[in-house]
Amino acid sequence: MIIDKYIQISAEVKSALAENKPVVALESTIISHGMPYPRNYETAFKLEQTIRDNNAVPATIAIINGIIKIGMNDSDLEFLSTGENIIKASRRDISVVLSQKLNAATTVSATMICAKLASIKIFATGGIGGVHRNAQQTFDISADLTELSRTNVAVVSSGIKSILDIGLTLEYLETAGVPVIGYKTDEFPAFYTRESGYKVNYQLNSPREIAETIKAKWELELEGGLLIANPIAEEYSMDSNTINNAIKYALAKADGKGKKGKALTPFLLAEINDLTGGASLEANIQLVLSNAMLASEIANFL
Repeated sequence: MIIDKYIQISAEVKSALAENKPVVALESTIISHGMPYPRNYETAFKLEQTIRDNNAVPATIAIINGIIKIGMNDSDLEFLSTGENIIKASRRDISVVLSQKLNAATTVSATMICAKLASIKIFATGGIGGVHRNAQQTFDISADLTELSRTNVAVVSSGIKSILDIGLTLEYLETAGVPVIGYKTDEFPAFYTRESGYKVNYQLNSPREIAETIKAKWELELEGGLLIANPIAEEYSMDSNTINNAIKYALAKADGKGKKGKALTPFLLAEINDLTGGASLEANIQLVLSNAMLASEIANFL
């Protein structure tokens, strides 16, 4: 069976799935490529504990020694936090990483694929990838967006990182038929801040309403995921001028250094963290914990 050949599901996750208990998937790029050590390791544990505290089972996903692991132990999380040569894997990378027995942290797109293989319905992350600024010239568009159009996993995030082009990203999602749901908001969040100036498709105000929407979509066999936009809490939201100025500086520096593709986002996040004196990292941690909580609450109604 494919599960036996390529996928290893932890006993905790396997038991929860067999008993139809709520399970929430978590990505691993936030551990390996999104935060410095030891904050990444600490945050990975906090995310899993947040999900357990909200009556669900966490399923952190990564590829270790060519095996898709769904559900991590302590040593796995330590390895993902400190290991070298850990690939940042999206859909295109999975087959090579598996066949060559490599190690990889899964992006949003790869996590969605692996979650679907394990029949996990919902996934919490910080922010999804999107259409990069100046994509008209570079064609730099995240595989996360195409995955949302084709894979039946609901994704809870705080929008997209404001280093990207929010307007073009929402246009792409509309064309792809991906519903964008705002949780208690009619405005699409911009990751570090609650406002972007762009509207969501629909505002829903409870986890139960969101779960019913997810079920209706898939019961009608309308393929693809949903994006649930959960704004960062007011107390952690950053000043828009501060973060936008930091982003402009970081983008200019990345351009000067020729940073492109998968190397671009980690470079920008590190630069922005330095420019904001660590405030952006704290905001990142708080918003992803909030998203894990909301995903757990939704999962309890799926």
